[in-house]
Amino acid sequence: MPMDNLSRLIEAALSEDLGPGDVTTDALVARELCGRGCITAREPLVLAGLDVARRVFLAVDPELALHSDFVDGDRLDGGEAVLSVEGRLGSMLRAERSALNFLQRLSGIATQTRRFADVLKGTPVRLVDTRKTTPGWRMLEKYAVRMGGGGNHRMGLFDGVLIKDNHIAACGGVAAAVRRARNRISHLLKIEVEVSDLDGVREALAAGADVIMLDNMDPAAVKDAVALIDHRALVEVSGRVGASALAGLAACGVDIISAGALTHSARAVDLSMRIWKV
Repeated sequence: MPMDNLSRLIEAALSEDLGPGDVTTDALVARELCGRGCITAREPLVLAGLDVARRVFLAVDPELALHSDFVDGDRLDGGEAVLSVEGRLGSMLRAERSALNFLQRLSGIATQTRRFADVLKGTPVRLVDTRKTTPGWRMLEKYAVRMGGGGNHRMGLFDGVLIKDNHIAACGGVAAAVRRARNRISHLLKIEVEVSDLDGVREALAAGADVIMLDNMDPAAVKDAVALIDHRALVEVSGRVGASALAGLAACGVDIISAGALTHSARAVDLSMRIWKV
C-alpha cells in the first residue's frame, strides 16, 4: 500500500477512536509514567499487519520503542509475544485498540488464507482473492492474503478485464462484449469472461476469451467445462467457494480458484495487549 494512503488510513482510525482525547487515560495516567507493553497471540495464527501496528503506535508517540522476533507470514502456535513496546504508558493505551484492530483483522485474513492454501498444497491450482474487501482496506487485505499463501485477482476495476453477466446483457452477448473489449483495451491485458453453464463456455471459447470463469457451477459441470475448454483458455472457478470444496474443485483440473471468503468471511484472530508500569 502506498505510504501516504496507509498514513491516511491510520490517521482516520486514530481519529475515530481518540476524537479530541482519551478521557480515561488523560484522567488516570500521568504523562511521564513509563513502562512496557506486549501484544500476545492467544491462538495459532498466521501473522500479517505487524508493520501497520508499529506505525499506529509511532503515529501516537514517535518515541515509543518497538520490537518483534517475527515477520509477516510467520506461523505462530499461540502464546508468543508478537510485539513488545516500551515508553509512555499513556501513549500505549491510546494506540492499543487501533493497533490491535489492524493486526487482528489482517492476521485473521492471513490465517484463513493459509487454511485454504494448505488444502491445495501439492496441486498446480492457484488460490486468489476477490474484490469483496472492506472499503478502504483493499490493499491491506490483499496483502494479508499474500502473507497467508494466496494470490491476488484484480486489485480493482482498473487493472483487469472481467466481463460479467451484466456486461454481457448490456452488450447483447458474449461475442459482442469480447469484441468490443478487444478493440478498446491494451494488447497487454487479458480478457476474462464469467459464465454459468456450458453454453456460456462455448460462447466464451468462440469469442476468444483468455480466461473463463465458471461461476457457481457444480463439480460435475466444472469437470465437463474443463474438458470442453481443453487448455484453450485458463479456467477459473468461483462462487461460494468454501474450504471443504477446494479439493474437489482442484481435482476437476481448474487453473485458478477465487474465493471471496478469504477476506469477507475471515474471523479476527485473538490477540491481547498487557502493560506493566516501570
